[in-house]
Amino acid sequence: MSNVANKFRNVRVEFHILQSFPVTCLNRDDVGAPKTAVVGGVTRARVSSQCWKRQVRLAMRDFGVGLGTRTKLISTLVKNACLAEGAAEEQAAKCGEKIEQIFIKKAYTEKGEEESDDEVQSSTKTDTLLFLSKAETEKLAKAFKEQGFNPEAVIKQKDAKKQAKEVEAILGKPNYSLDGLDIALFGRMVAQAASLNVEAAASFSHAISTHKVTNEVEFFTALDDFSEEQGSAHMGSLEFNSATYYRYIDLDLGQLYENLGGDSLFPKAIEAFIKALYIAVPSARQTTQTGASTWDFAKVYVRKGQRLQLPCETPLKSHDGGFLKPSIEYVKDTLDKKEKLSGSLFGKIAEFTFGEDENFSVDDLVDSVIASIVG
Repeated sequence: MSNVANKFRNVRVEFHILQSFPVTCLNRDDVGAPKTAVVGGVTRARVSSQCWKRQVRLAMRDFGVGLGTRTKLISTLVKNACLAEGAAEEQAAKCGEKIEQIFIKKAYTEKGEEESDDEVQSSTKTDTLLFLSKAETEKLAKAFKEQGFNPEAVIKQKDAKKQAKEVEAILGKPNYSLDGLDIALFGRMVAQAASLNVEAAASFSHAISTHKVTNEVEFFTALDDFSEEQGSAHMGSLEFNSATYYRYIDLDLGQLYENLGGDSLFPKAIEAFIKALYIAVPSARQTTQTGASTWDFAKVYVRKGQRLQLPCETPLKSHDGGFLKPSIEYVKDTLDKKEKLSGSLFGKIAEFTFGEDENFSVDDLVDSVIASIVG
C-alpha cells in the first residue's frame, strides 16, 4: 500500500453503456454458441466480464500504456530478462527455473513420484498465472545479476514459503507506473506472497442484452477450387445472435490512486482506460461475423458512495423497429429514479451523457471526466 494520502477514497467513475451489435458471436460457450443468461425469466445474450476486460486491457497498448505479463511460463519471462542483463543462456535458464519453482508446483504421478521433465511439460503443472510488470521482472533480473546470476545466492531458503518472502523483498510493495497499469486496474493475487496482492481498481459486470434473444444457426458451405465434382467440399454451422447490450463498469479512483502511488500518472491512466473501454470489442469470430460497433449511448457519473448497476430485470419490447431507443429511455429513467431515491447517498460529483450530442466526442468525454476529478 502507498503512503500517499488518498484524496480519492470512495470516489468512482461509473459507466452505463449501451452498445448494439448485428450478427455476431462475441463470446462463445463450451460448445461454440453465443453465451446467454436467463434474466427476468427470459434468455438474454451475454458477454462475460473477463472477455471484455481482456480486450480493454490489450487495447490500452494503443494509448501509450505498457502492459504487465500474465503467464504460467514464469521461467521464460525471468530468463529473457536475465539475458537482457547479460546472462549466459544456461545461467538465465537456471535463474528462471528458480523463480518458477517457487510459484509453480511440481506434478506427481499416481504413485506419488515426481514426474519427469517430459511428463511435466506434457501436463498442466498448475493453474497459477503470475502477473508481473516489466519493472518487476527487471528487478528480479538485476538481483540475479548482482550475484553473478547464481540463483542460489539470491534465493537462499529451502522452504517455498520462505523463498516467496525473498521474492517479496526483491520486488517490494506494488506501486505501478504505466508499464503495469493493467495490474493496477485489474488486480493481482499471489497466494504464496500476499504482500504482492493488488486490489483491482476496475470492476466489470457481465454485459447482457436489454431484451429477449434467441440464438440462430448459420449453415455454410465451402467449395474446393480444384474439385471437378459438383457440390460443396465442406459443410458446417455456426450459432449467432444480435443484441443491444447494457454494460456496467466501475472505476474505483481511490484504489487506482493507491495502486499508482499518487498524482503523476493518474490523468494519463484514466484517459487510457476510458479510450480503451470505448474501442475494445471481444475478438471472437471477427473474421466471419465482424462485430465492430462502438458505444451507442452512455451515462457516465463521477460519484461518491456505493456502486450502482442497473438490473435490466424486465425485458424490453422493440420500439420504432429496434431495442436501442427503449434501452436509452430505460437507462435514463431508471438512473434518474435511483438518484432521487438515494438522496444524499447518491453522492454525484459530475454527470455526462454520451451519444446524444454529436459534438460531444469521446475525447470531450475523457477531458470532462478528468477535469471533474483533478480540476
